[in-house]
Amino acid sequence: MEKEPNTQEPSTPAPTTPPTPVDAAGENPSGENQWGQAREPAVSQLIEDLRSQVETQRQDLLRTRAEVENVRRRGERNVESAHKFALERFATDLLPVKDSLELGMAVDADRAKLREGMELTLKLFSSVLERFGIREVNPMNERFNPDLHQAMTVQPSATVPPNTVLMVYQKGHTLNDRLIRPALVLVSAAPPPTPDKSGSEDGAEKA
Repeated sequence: MEKEPNTQEPSTPAPTTPPTPVDAAGENPSGENQWGQAREPAVSQLIEDLRSQVETQRQDLLRTRAEVENVRRRGERNVESAHKFALERFATDLLPVKDSLELGMAVDADRAKLREGMELTLKLFSSVLERFGIREVNPMNERFNPDLHQAMTVQPSATVPPNTVLMVYQKGHTLNDRLIRPALVLVSAAPPPTPDKSGSEDGAEKA
């Protein structure tokens, strides 16, 4: 018995879907990984991390501003206190001078004792000034210095060089080497030229 020929057409294989490309993390460009899961949780976590960093920096900035404001206010208080009490020590050291003057005024003493008391008070007062950097400028017989002296008048003199202080009307003072009051002085000048006696006599003879 003969076999019948096979008239069935060969079956065509079903088309296959090409694999979706994935990156190293197992995700594809469409936002899904190789199992079809979306990347939304990772993006949300990244956003939360950024928000946390921004909040931390904002808190640091607020703390820094508060510290700067505290330093500024403390500095203002210190400056105000320095201005208000800058002369506190100076005033405290001057009080014994005032006490000494009042004691001398209350005592009935003769001229010699009164002068002695005044000299002691002046010495005490001068020592207080020196402790605070106040120095006396007494340029008697010194060369005139326009930076420290103020010439009240000029007097010709043949005994000293020109620009020599002949008299001090009022002493000057410096505060830490800075002039606060110039010394008022009398300054010498070159004497006027004397007339030539021989020349005058010769003129008289010719006349």
